[in-house]
Amino acid sequence: MSQVIDLTLFTQAFVTLWVIMDPPGTIPVFLALTSTMGSKQRSRAALQAVAVAFGVIVTFALFGQQLLQYMGISLAALQASGGLLLLIVAMQLLTGKFDSGEATAATPGANVALVPLGTPLLAGPGAIVATMVFVQQARTEDEGVPAIVAISVAIVLVHVSLYLAMRFADVLHRVLKDSGVTLITRIAGILLAAIAVQQIADAIVEFVRTS
Repeated sequence: MSQVIDLTLFTQAFVTLWVIMDPPGTIPVFLALTSTMGSKQRSRAALQAVAVAFGVIVTFALFGQQLLQYMGISLAALQASGGLLLLIVAMQLLTGKFDSGEATAATPGANVALVPLGTPLLAGPGAIVATMVFVQQARTEDEGVPAIVAISVAIVLVHVSLYLAMRFADVLHRVLKDSGVTLITRIAGILLAAIAVQQIADAIVEFVRTS
């Protein structure tokens, strides 16, 4: 089995991405962003969000390092920009913008499953950077096919977990009712703001360290 997949690297990649992307933690944010949708629309939004997140993660895993080098962008800059985007979303959650549907009303045809849910909430700078680090590690140490399989399986399993968490979030919605979802939305906004500030702070530390 170890000749097919690097179990150590798989465990590291899976646990890291699970913690960063946090499938259980996406439930309140998902409910908040899709509060005006019906059950079928919410299910479709879950699939779209995971598909977008998966596409972004895989793209950066394959071409991220080359893209950032070509554009002269550091990983710290990517992390800081993602933190700022998350902070904007957190403010919208705290003020109830997504609850009232103002975001989609202001922009006809807007799909919150793509932005901000698919990215940067799911496929955010933390997950992108972590994936790029694991890929770079595998390339540097020349671990070959077992490492590639390990990273690939970890990415797939985490995204399956994300889909299942959001797919059955509707059950939680029926239990909590609208008032409960509103409460969780405000709490999610506070937590998301804290995560965003932490990402910005980490990026600043990295800027200082490398300057």
